[in-house]
Amino acid sequence: MGMNVLFVDDDSNVLSGLRRLLRGQRSEWEMEFASSGAEALALMAKHPIDVIVSDMRMPQMNGAELLTRVAKDYPKTVRFILSGQSENEKILRSIGPAHQFLSKPCDPDVLIGTIHRACGLQTQLQHPTLRQVVAQISFLPSLPALYQSLVHELESDSSSMDQIGDMISSDIAMSAKVLQLVNSSFFGLAQHVSCPKHAVALLGLNVIRPLVLLERAFSQCDNPDLDGYSLEKSIQHSLSVATLARKIAASQSTNSQLIDDAFIAGMMHDIGKLILAANLRERYQEILFRARDAKVSTWQLEMEMLGTSHAEIGAYLLTLWGFPNSIVEAVAWHHQPSLMPLPIFSPLSAVHLANALMQPSGNVVQEAKWDRAYLKQLNPNEAHWSELAEQFSNLEKTH
Repeated sequence: MGMNVLFVDDDSNVLSGLRRLLRGQRSEWEMEFASSGAEALALMAKHPIDVIVSDMRMPQMNGAELLTRVAKDYPKTVRFILSGQSENEKILRSIGPAHQFLSKPCDPDVLIGTIHRACGLQTQLQHPTLRQVVAQISFLPSLPALYQSLVHELESDSSSMDQIGDMISSDIAMSAKVLQLVNSSFFGLAQHVSCPKHAVALLGLNVIRPLVLLERAFSQCDNPDLDGYSLEKSIQHSLSVATLARKIAASQSTNSQLIDDAFIAGMMHDIGKLILAANLRERYQEILFRARDAKVSTWQLEMEMLGTSHAEIGAYLLTLWGFPNSIVEAVAWHHQPSLMPLPIFSPLSAVHLANALMQPSGNVVQEAKWDRAYLKQLNPNEAHWSELAEQFSNLEKTH
């Protein structure tokens, strides 16, 4: 059964053009077309819609307002906004309800590819409650003190872009949000941006300031600390893994994009834990208690009790937000990289090794946590991986 995709635009010529350009997708998609937000909601009330692609500028109900309604009433639906380059202010209003932002006019190949990629992990995240939880997420919580410092800096008459970039790049949620935005086709950048600080510089104060101060993009809920989970410690661990993953990648490859992606993948590898802690507090607290009492890995208990893990949950959100495959794969399989076919050294390899090395222990070398079958396929010389571990064994560990 194919996906049900709904296109919404008040311009009949645009809808006719979409029908013509997407004719080749009829074997895979059931497509419907609506000329207003009210008509779109009426169609959605009749049967499920997997994906909605809405124009931003429409009378009565604009795209942001429509997608806000869809997010509330049909949270499982994947949501895209189409907007022209002259609508910077309006696009910020859709940051919450939209999963991704597309420039208008949109190349049909880009549109088709974006929809396919955004829905690619749905089949793997079968748990209906979790799919709904992840699809509903607009923002993730940031460290309260850091958020308040960022607000203070942005309200200052002498705001420093360098300092703002440092603040945002030291927080998982903030980094994810600016990378989601800057890499959307709306901004039309020729190259994928993997550095949060660079993303902040590219977006500029005219975007960052209203994003934070008006749209509250980094302040959805309270600090989700639980017994056994600390947001602050999770961020420290993620930054440590990111730094080590970048060093490992640089020691194995000269590909600058791979090295940058290894850093971001390391930073995002546990974002699924943040989703669980913030949105399924009681259930996740039970998992943490049971994992501690049984002395087993948290992700193994997640699989047993939820049917999925924080790795897949985080990867699903990043897919919805348009992150590239290399980062999504690293997040999805960082505990079990051998599940990936045709292994080659990639950000996944670097994050898997870095995460194992940075786990709390009396010894930094955590070879027992490595996926040995995967590593052997990368390099059959086991001494290579032991030597690599020793190379980084004097790094300070954080949890």
